[in-house]
Parts: sequence; C-alpha cells; structure tokens
Amino acid sequence: MTQSATPTPLQARQSPALTGSARVPGDKSISHRALILGALAVGRTSISGLLEGEDVLNTAKAMAALGAKVERTGETVWQVHGVGVAGFAQPKGPLDFGNSGTGCRLAMGAVAGCPITATFDGDASLRSRPMRRILDPLELMGARAQDSAAGGKLPLAIAGARNPVPIVYRTPVASAQIKSAVLLAGLSAPGVTTVIENEASRDHTELMLKQFGASVTTTPEGVHGRRIDLRGQPELHGADVVVPADPSSAAFPMVAALVVPGSEITLTDVMTNPLRTGLITTLREMGGAIDEMERRGENGEPMADFRIRASQLRGVEVPPERAPSMIDEYLVLAVAAAFAEGTTIMRGLQELRVKESDRLEATAAMLRVNGVKVEISGDDMIVEGRGHVPGGGVVATHMDHRIAMSALVMGLAADKAVGVDDTAFIATSFPDFIPMMRRLGAEYA
Repeated sequence: MTQSATPTPLQARQSPALTGSARVPGDKSISHRALILGALAVGRTSISGLLEGEDVLNTAKAMAALGAKVERTGETVWQVHGVGVAGFAQPKGPLDFGNSGTGCRLAMGAVAGCPITATFDGDASLRSRPMRRILDPLELMGARAQDSAAGGKLPLAIAGARNPVPIVYRTPVASAQIKSAVLLAGLSAPGVTTVIENEASRDHTELMLKQFGASVTTTPEGVHGRRIDLRGQPELHGADVVVPADPSSAAFPMVAALVVPGSEITLTDVMTNPLRTGLITTLREMGGAIDEMERRGENGEPMADFRIRASQLRGVEVPPERAPSMIDEYLVLAVAAAFAEGTTIMRGLQELRVKESDRLEATAAMLRVNGVKVEISGDDMIVEGRGHVPGGGVVATHMDHRIAMSALVMGLAADKAVGVDDTAFIATSFPDFIPMMRRLGAEYA
C-alpha cells in the first residue's frame, strides 16, 4: 500500500506539561449524516460546526454531484438545499470519497433507493476495504452492484432500485455503517424497513432521521441489541443541525494529557452519546482523572466539557461488548495502556481489521517499534504496560490518520522521540490536530 504522493514525516518528543483549553473538530459521524440527510430533505438545512476535514468535504461534493445545492455560508456553517427522498439526479462522473468509508457506505445506501446509477471510488486505502457487507442488504432491497472490483471493492457502480423493497435485516456485525445504509435505502421503500443488531452500534442516524421528520422507533433486542423500525417514504424537511465536538478526535488530546506528567487541559463541547463514550469509561477504570462538566444537549446529541489531568494509569480488561462504543479509539487506548502499570487486555477487536488499515496489526507494530510488549491473540490485543514507553521508533502509518495521531501522542511522553512516516492523512478527520496540540504545549519537529 502506497503512502501519499508527498509524505510529510514528523517526530514527537518528550513535552512539558500540557495546559489550556481546546475544542476539537465537529463530530465526523454527525457531519456526514447531516449532509446526506440534508440532501434527501425538502428545503434548507443549516449545519453549524461541520467538520471541514477531507472526508466530510468529499461527502459534500458527492451530495452536490447528486443534485443537492451545498454551500459554505460562514465559518464552519454550511447550508444544504435538498432534493427530497429518492430525488437524487444521475451524477456526471464517479463519486470520489477519498479515504472515507463512512461517507462512501452511507451514500451507497442513499443512492440504492433512487432510480439512478452512480459509481463510487476512493483512494488506495478505501479501495482495499470490504463493501460486500453493505451491498448484500442493499441488493435484497432491489439495488444492484455493477462493475465492482474483485470481492465487491471499489471502484463499483450501484444501480438504485426503481421499486425499493422494505426488508427485515439482522446485521452480521455491530456496524453503524451497515445499519445506516439500510435505513437510508429504506427511506424510499413503502412500508417498514427493520434493522436488528445483536450489539447496539452508534445511533446517530436514528436520532437525526427523527430530527428531519422520519418515523423511527427503537426497541431493545436481547441483552445488548436493538431493533430499529423505519417507516418509509416520509417527506423529510430541512433542519438546523449543531455538530458537537467529535469524541473520537477528543481521544487524542485526552490520552496525551493523561500520560504527559503535570498536564491539565479542558476539552469543550464533546459529544457524550452513551454509544460513543466507551473510551472515557475505560480510561476512568484505568485511573484516569477525567471530570465531566456542564452537560447539555443539542438536537438529541448530548455534550459536555471535560477536565483531564495527568494520572498514573493501571492495566484493565476491556470487555468485547464495549467495542461498538469505542471502535475508533482502541489505537490511542493502546498508547494509554503502554504507559499504564500492568497488563491491558482489549477483547473483540475484529472490526479493527477492516478500517483504513488493518488497525489491529498496525497498532501492534506501532507499539513494538517503540519497545512496548504487545500480543495479538485472535481478535484480542494484550499490552504489557511498564509505566513508561522506551520510544525511539519510526511508525508506519499505512495511510491511516488515527495511527499517525496515536503515535504522535505516544511520543509526547516516551523516553525517546517517536517518529511517523507520514502525517498527510491526518487532514481527513482532524486538519488542526498538530497546531492544536502545539498550542497545548506539545513538541513536534
């Protein structure tokens, strides 16, 4: 797998105490969904706090290519004038989602319910990721995949269903992307489309569908699961969406403040949706000093400010049922585990193998090259923390923004500097990461 055309290496070295206050970018999951649902609504949608990273901007371009009017009207304020459910127009060329699996997969669901054909593509990393798990339920609803690469990978064309069929679909894994693709396709189908999850995944799509006027009901299913019923063919109306700060992005300065001695920082407006706070729960179990302040809500998504202070962490066992609530945060949790005293066992991480990179192997490699003992056993990762990290290694990022940021957090407290081979892909989700961390006191060269 190739790196970016012009790699941008960087080195993180042992830093003084981190201090100050910061707001990380808007939540990426909310940003993608606001653009897509705004495009499927009738009337104007105003989105404030939109994440202006490459992933989200590619989704904005795709919605414009499908006929919606999408424009930036102020600093992180965007407006979308939608075309209505099933109203997408035939795009003139391929829809390029760059590095974004979320934007691509959700848009596949939205297109699957429209009588058009659209070609989906992305960068080398996205082209390597599996799409068959998305295509299977969409084909049950009447859409057809055409001209796909081997194994149903990008580039591929989807011919949307002219007469979409509502289905009852049990997801094979806990995946908000699969669930959301089915629900977005189900908007165009008559009757009720149902998704059943054995393990509840993040529920941003359900909450936002309600905000835009859809009829959605959620009921418990088994011990940890949920059943989601969507009544099809609603007339979605434009809405005002406030995007809270992304908890997955907040994870990086949060862990940095815990492991850099003497640190105390405040992170503002962080989403506290309980299906996204598994990392905070885990870090507190490890002894992390994380205080929640001023909880409030915006459009169904709660948020709060957090004060984080440097802490002596201890190893814990993270149960597999927690994975859906923190699947993007295991990389930086592994960094926290490396600085902890004792063994941390993270169970049930199979979904990490099908992200921007094989994140399970890439995370282990990041730790090993910096002197940390780590083992992968099946879908579990076991980190032997010794209270410090030797450092001194150069981390291969594999075109993965979260690997790059995790390594740059580790280097701030390691005994020796930690390098990364390429930081270019950080822009996909957190364009201001390095300047923001420097404002808090991080030392990069």
